[in-house]
Amino acid sequence: MKELEKSGMLKGTLSAEKQLSLISGCMDLKTAIEGAVFIQECIPEKLELKKEIFGQLDLIVNNDVILSSSTSTLLPTKLFTGLKHVKQCIVAHPVNPPYYVPLVELVPHPETEPSTMDKTHALMKKVGQSPIRLTKEIDGFALNRLQYAVISEAWRLVGEGVVSPADLDLVMSDGLGMRYAFIGPFETMHLNAEGMTNYCEKYRGGMIHVLKTFGPVPDFSGETEQKISQAMSEKTPADPEHLKARRAWRDECLMGLAKLKKQMKSN
Repeated sequence: MKELEKSGMLKGTLSAEKQLSLISGCMDLKTAIEGAVFIQECIPEKLELKKEIFGQLDLIVNNDVILSSSTSTLLPTKLFTGLKHVKQCIVAHPVNPPYYVPLVELVPHPETEPSTMDKTHALMKKVGQSPIRLTKEIDGFALNRLQYAVISEAWRLVGEGVVSPADLDLVMSDGLGMRYAFIGPFETMHLNAEGMTNYCEKYRGGMIHVLKTFGPVPDFSGETEQKISQAMSEKTPADPEHLKARRAWRDECLMGLAKLKKQMKSN
C-alpha cells in the first residue's frame, strides 16, 4: 500500500499508514463482522467450505447486511440456496490483481433483491472498482466465458501448428490487447466501420465463415500442453523465484496502465 501511495495510485482519502491501522484479524466470526454492512468472503474456491461459512453467517447477520462471495466459478444457486438471508446474497467476483484491474462481476441469485445489487454496485463504484451487472447466473460469468473462448482458440491454433506459443501471445499483447485495454469488442467494431450496423453489413459473412471453422473444445493436455509449457518455461522458468519476479513485473505494468487510464479519464 505504501508503494501505491508513492506512485499516486492509492485509493481512498486516507494515507496508507491510516488504512493499514484499520485492518485487523479476528478468530471469532461474530466479533469479526460486528457492525458490518457488507461482508466479502474470500476463502479458497471450495464449495463446501464456502457453504459452511455462509451457513454460519446466515445465523448471525441481521436483515440489512449484504453477504458477498468472491468466487470466480461457483454459481450463486450453489452457494446461497436455502439461506434465510438469500435475498441479501450476491457474487462480487473481482479480477486478479484487483487493485490494478478494477472490474467486479456482480451475479445475483434468483432470489437476490434488486436493492442488494444496487447497493453492491454503488459500494464498488465508491471504492474505485468498475462493477458490471449480470442479470442472471451463468457458468463462468462474463469474464471467464470470454477468457476461455480466447484460450480455447489460442490452444487450437498452437495445437494445429498454425502459430507458435510465443507468437500467439504477441497477437494479444501487441495486437488485440492494445485496443482492449481501452475499449471493448463492441466499441472496436463500432469504430472499425461507420458504426455497428455498417460493420455487420461489411463483415458478418466473413465472421460467420471463420467461426464455422473453429474446432471442438480442447482437452488442454497432451502434446500441445507440453509444447506451450515448454515455451512459457523458456521465457519464465516455472520455479517460485522466477514466477514471483515475473508477477511483480506484470503488476508493475498493470499499475502503469491503471495510472495512464486514470490520467486519461481525468483529462
